[in-house]
Amino acid sequence: MTGSAKATTFIDNERVVVTEWRFAPGANTGWHRHGHDYVVVPLMDGRLKLVTKDGESFADMKQGVPYFRGEGVEHDVVNANEGEYAFIEIELK
Repeated sequence: MTGSAKATTFIDNERVVVTEWRFAPGANTGWHRHGHDYVVVPLMDGRLKLVTKDGESFADMKQGVPYFRGEGVEHDVVNANEGEYAFIEIELK
């Protein structure tokens, strides 16, 4: 990934990777493919732009409300808010 969002890995072992993603306005993760199932836990309310091979969509996120995505997702995630945005990503190995 070559995006401008800041990733901080808290746990990386044989079973799970836990990463905090922090985004300045307009910052992105960079194009990537998820090699495992994962859960995202938003740290605040906000909106993300999801860029996929099929186009763009938006996701409205609610603080503390997790969501699950399956292995194989390919996308770039962009902060669509006027201020900073952050979430925790828990990748299952």
